[in-house]
Amino acid sequence: VKNGKKFTFEDTLIREVKLDIIVNDEKIASLMPTPVDQEALVVGYLMSENIIASVDDIKEVFLKDDGMTVEIMAKINNDAVERLNTEGVVISGCGRSKTANINPETIDAMVNDCDYHISAELISEEMNGFFEYCKLYEQTGSVHTAKLYLDGGEFFIAEDIAQHSTVDKVIGKAK
Repeated sequence: VKNGKKFTFEDTLIREVKLDIIVNDEKIASLMPTPVDQEALVVGYLMSENIIASVDDIKEVFLKDDGMTVEIMAKINNDAVERLNTEGVVISGCGRSKTANINPETIDAMVNDCDYHISAELISEEMNGFFEYCKLYEQTGSVHTAKLYLDGGEFFIAEDIAQHSTVDKVIGKAK
């Protein structure tokens, strides 16, 4: 209903699926992502959780035919997996998605002391063309998007209904 008049229209809806992460034949987590770029999501998530230190530690990553399971064979940090299982905090909006990278003693005290600077003009220029690469956002208007911009002009884009999944996806894509 708009301006008191009823009308119908077709729209594209975004969806989430339960995605199981199997590492070295053991289920370690489940996420609730948009079913796009699942392999990149898992690689980024495992790197963000310090379970995988480097992409060089990955032997194999594959998405099962059902699109709901990513299996990975890799050299892993077993202590990080154990921390995830015992100290993991469920992240809002994502079912069983959890992180073990929240330290309540330092969360408010973290300071970025990087001396990297970027001009306001470059930020404005990048934002003007940002959505040119965001197909899901253009179709639905209801997903988050992350862009990882590297030196030399190379960049990676990721989209998901969950904001933190976009970050993990873009990290995984940049591997």
